[in-house]
Amino acid sequence: MTVTLIVWIVVALIAIGVYLSWTAGRLDRLHSRIDAARAALDAQLLRRASVTQELATSGVLDPAASIVLYEAAHAARQAEEDQREVAESELSAALRAVFGEPAQVKAVKEVPGGEDAATELAAAVRRVPMARRFHNDSVRAARALRRHRTVRLFRLAGHAPFPLAFEMDDAPPVALADRPGT
Repeated sequence: MTVTLIVWIVVALIAIGVYLSWTAGRLDRLHSRIDAARAALDAQLLRRASVTQELATSGVLDPAASIVLYEAAHAARQAEEDQREVAESELSAALRAVFGEPAQVKAVKEVPGGEDAATELAAAVRRVPMARRFHNDSVRAARALRRHRTVRLFRLAGHAPFPLAFEMDDAPPVALADRPGT
């Protein structure tokens, strides 16, 4: 009887150990996925700011629109981490202000090199919400797992910081979002 009880206790401890190890591995993979998604989001935000700066300095836009876009893109590229969401939201607002009307996009397309610039900007603007959504979905999954009692009790997250979502205004300008073929 005693040997059977000891065997069952050992089996139960092994099962608990395997479960805890599997959960810790899953949490580690979620944190890795967050890191990869954040890198992709940073790349898309940088691409959008770079394309906006190129367009602002190309002479394709009127001077007022160029200044607004250049300053917003520059601020987004130079923003500290704690101000990045605000700066990126301001860039989105500047893009909507400049490219809110289809006439502005049409004027850009008519200038030599404008078609390529408008196409590249539309692609960059379209990719930012997707990258942000992937990042925030990864954060949501990791947060849900970290809230489980078992993860907290056994401290399976280790010293990893609690994942934070990237919240910003990423609504694209209507004139760029509705471009055919993008």
